[in-house]
Amino acid sequence: MSTLLAGRVAIVTGAGRGIGRAHALELARHGAAVVVNDYGVSLAGEGTGETPAEEVVAEIEALGGRAVANGADVADFAEAEAMVRQAIDTFGGLDILVNNAGFVRDRMLVNTSEEEWDAVIRVHLKGHFAPLRHAGAYWRAESKEGRQRAARVINTSSGAGLQGSVGQATYSAAKAGIAGLTLVAAQEMGRYGVTVNAIAPVAKTRMTEGAFDTSAMALPEDNSPIVAWLASEEAADVTGRVIEIDGSTITVEDGWRHGPARDAGRRWEAAEVGPALRELLAEAPTPEPVYGA
Repeated sequence: MSTLLAGRVAIVTGAGRGIGRAHALELARHGAAVVVNDYGVSLAGEGTGETPAEEVVAEIEALGGRAVANGADVADFAEAEAMVRQAIDTFGGLDILVNNAGFVRDRMLVNTSEEEWDAVIRVHLKGHFAPLRHAGAYWRAESKEGRQRAARVINTSSGAGLQGSVGQATYSAAKAGIAGLTLVAAQEMGRYGVTVNAIAPVAKTRMTEGAFDTSAMALPEDNSPIVAWLASEEAADVTGRVIEIDGSTITVEDGWRHGPARDAGRRWEAAEVGPALRELLAEAPTPEPVYGA
């Protein structure tokens, strides 16, 4: 086993299957003790009664690593706090949080129900906020006590959140929110020794199978080496970044930036806006196409 993450303690949410499982196994191979979180739900977020987290724990232990299962609903504020506490009580601390849990309920916007919107936004966006909030509070307290940890957060956004995806308005909105949360958390938590980055993984998983042709897509484990490095102490100078991973290609995303501008020096008149804005749009880069357009 590698020693890149030796002595470090990680939580990986949604780690029972797919990309999360691959992350948990990869972190363990590099020496991290892992809290394997999985709520045991279907692709649409419905309960299944399965215990995939325990299966991943067994795989890690078979490799000679240390792991413990956790069945928290990561979007439940109290359960997320208890998950963080489990890592601290079981392994003596927490150094790495990989927010990965989520599910999809794809619909065209005009067919999306309120329940579908609330469920997807909850698991992805609140499911990132709640663990990050409680882990951040722990790291702040450690820093104030003179025990600052080289803490790392790796969030999970998506190309759907960065470029948009037809038929995935809710999922796209949630993943865009995660990218924004990553930027703010990186700035706020840097003073406590915490870096916060996000990945936009591309892989053949339960979420992608059936939605489109996945035959040429990367495997879940192709994303995990990047996560392992971002989780290491070597990555102390990398924060507030969103990194797309597509098989052998990694891309640093270049998000919203100030583009061409005009200053009228006074309040704009409505009749002036059209010509000025059309000039600016002609100078600005053409947006990348929405997936599925």
